[in-house]
Amino acid sequence: MRFFSVIRSVRSFATILRMRYLVTARVKAGKARELALAILNRTLGRGSVAVGEYFRNMAAARETEDGRVQWVEVCYCYEPLDEERPYWEKYFDLLKVQDAHTRSRCRDINGTEPWSCSSCDCTEKLEKQLATKGRPFRP
Repeated sequence: MRFFSVIRSVRSFATILRMRYLVTARVKAGKARELALAILNRTLGRGSVAVGEYFRNMAAARETEDGRVQWVEVCYCYEPLDEERPYWEKYFDLLKVQDAHTRSRCRDINGTEPWSCSSCDCTEKLEKQLATKGRPFRP
């Protein structure tokens, strides 16, 4: 019986680690060209375990009229963007990182579909709405 309670505890801890976040940021002064080159040369996020995610994020990112940039990011860290933060902060001031949807609706967290964050469509509506805001982000 103890084995199963340990497994449940590990499973509960693990579910906290996966979430989708709506990130709002602003490109740091003087960093737009460097960011554009990092995207073009595929060096953005080099060394990160999430290297491909950076390019997906930038391809989907939107720039608002006031210069803020927004994207939805899948993150597996206990602290939101803990692993990605140093890579993003090289180019961006991160203004806000918030849950992209209600946690109680998360199929992984509520147990209906374990490990679903990578391929789930929980933020599809948000991403479609985001795609209509501002313009595509091109540093």
